[in-house]
Parts: sequence; C-alpha cells; structure tokens
Amino acid sequence: MPQLEASVAIDFRSEAYRDAYSRINAIVIEGEKEANENYVKLAELLPDSKDQLLGLAKMESRHRKGFEACGRNLEVTPDMEFAQEFFASLHGNFQKAAAAGRVVTCLLIQSLIIECFAIAAYNIYIPVADDFARKITEGVVKDEYSHLNFGEEWLKANFDSSKAELEAANRENLPLVWQMLNQVEGDARILGMDKDALVEDFMIQYGEALSNIGFTTRDVMRLSAMGLAAA
Repeated sequence: MPQLEASVAIDFRSEAYRDAYSRINAIVIEGEKEANENYVKLAELLPDSKDQLLGLAKMESRHRKGFEACGRNLEVTPDMEFAQEFFASLHGNFQKAAAAGRVVTCLLIQSLIIECFAIAAYNIYIPVADDFARKITEGVVKDEYSHLNFGEEWLKANFDSSKAELEAANRENLPLVWQMLNQVEGDARILGMDKDALVEDFMIQYGEALSNIGFTTRDVMRLSAMGLAAA
C-alpha cells in the first residue's frame, strides 16, 4: 500500500506538514463540534430517541477534545475560520431542514453524509498519522460506525415515507461532498492521504448505508453518482 510507505517518509514537524495540518485538524474539530450540535437538534426533533441522540452528541464532544489534543501534540493552531467556511453549505442546509422539521434531510446530512465522510477520511488517515493521532483516530472511527447505524436504522424503519425526501436531500447535498474534497486535496496529499482512496472509501460507506436503508442496487448507483463528476 503506497499510503503505508508514505508514512515512513512523512516529517510530522515540517513547516509544510504543520501548515496543512492546521486546516485538516480544524476541519475534524469543527466537524465533531457541528455533529454534537446536530445530534442535540435531532434529539429535539425525535423525542422518542432523545436519550440515544444525546448520547451520540456527547461522543462527538469527546471526539472534538481528542482532535484538539492531536493539534496540541504537533504544536499546531487549527485554522477554525477555514473550517467553518468549509462546512458552511452543509451546515446551512442542516439548519434550514431542522427549522422546517425535515428530520429525514437532517438524518441524511448528519447520520449518512457526514458520518460516511468522517469514516472514510479517518480510515485513509490512520495508516499515515503520527502515533498520538493514530490512537485517537482509531478510537473515534469505532464510535462513528454507531452514529451511522442510528441513521440507517431510523431511515430503514421509515423508508417508504422517507424515500422521496431522501432522494431530494441526496441530490442537494451529495455534490457538496465532492466540492469539499476538492478544497482540501492539496492539504490531504501533504498528510499522505490519497484523494482517490478517500473518494473510493466514501462511496463504499455511503453506498452500503443507502443499501441498508432499503434502496436497490440500481438506486444506490444512481444516488451515489450525484455530483461525482466534480470529484
């Protein structure tokens, strides 16, 4: 695997690495912060699942603190302004959907798109991470699968009534993922993360999630291809 070989040559203390890391680290910190807020909001929208969703929110808060520690370990100040702009479109769409009570759209954005994006990024990052960050990230990935599972199970149980909104939400939000990936391609490469591997891992995670919810293989291919030309 070229990624594993790359980790040997990476200088985690170099100026170029730490500069790229300031943005990537900020993205994961902001992503976990927004995920915490999103699950708190979902707990209001889904009172029957309130305790479980608040538990997921607490997990995300712990993840944020872990990734803040990763930045401190490399003496890097995360560029939080960049990270907030990075998530602005997806975050804005979640907030609009929440304000309108569109739970299905909220779950697609947070429990499917963001969780699959995070899992893919962490899977690709772990082999090339410094020792401290690797241990933190390995623990986080295990938790993220349980977050993905909540969205899958809820949407599966409500598939027939959710299908049309899921397709509309996918059409609006999935292209944003490819724009986000393109924005950080250069920084990710400096960290030893291959963009094609990231795209592939995301497509696998997202496709499996759509399939688990109830979409046919043909539907999954059609939905997953939305905006892929931009990748």
